[in-house]
Amino acid sequence: MDRPSGDIEACRDAHARMTVLITGADDSVVRRPSLLPDWTVGHVLTHLARNADAMCKRVEGAMRGEVVEQYAGGAAGRAAEIEAGAARDARQIVDDAVQRAARVDDLFAGLSDECWTRPVKTVRGGEHPAALLPYRRWREVEIHLVDLGMGITSSDWPPELVDRMLPSLVAGLPDRADSRELVAWLLGRGSPPHLQPWA
Repeated sequence: MDRPSGDIEACRDAHARMTVLITGADDSVVRRPSLLPDWTVGHVLTHLARNADAMCKRVEGAMRGEVVEQYAGGAAGRAAEIEAGAARDARQIVDDAVQRAARVDDLFAGLSDECWTRPVKTVRGGEHPAALLPYRRWREVEIHLVDLGMGITSSDWPPELVDRMLPSLVAGLPDRADSRELVAWLLGRGSPPHLQPWA
């Protein structure tokens, strides 16, 4: 598998936009609701920092030839870390998100061609080549930049990202909605169906 140079660069660009957006955010910003239910801006930024840690952990595992868990303690451990981290002050939250993103960029830039072919574990327990990690991180950051509710919207997503996300999201629709309602809506004969959460 080739080095995912384009995804590495796109991820770095997304991190740079995130840094510009959140630098200077104060406690009033990180405590306000995000666009995600039950999460503040601080929750979203903490999630991005812990997701960066998970990326680094898996890249470092690939460098050693090991397949490691994405989050310690699974989904419950992930949720607990996000909840605890969101209670910190704004400077800690922002610095954490920015510094962890920079660490991801450094690791992606320095990973050998051989390591990109090595397997890494997904949050659901499956495996895929490490070469998919830059795309997954890029996607994560772009989606959550919108969730912050700080001025970035889906219209700001790069077209090449949308082109890659759309087919997999469409393919997963039958798992998230009643198939008949979905078909009726796609045919213009019904309202948009209720979608189960995306995971």
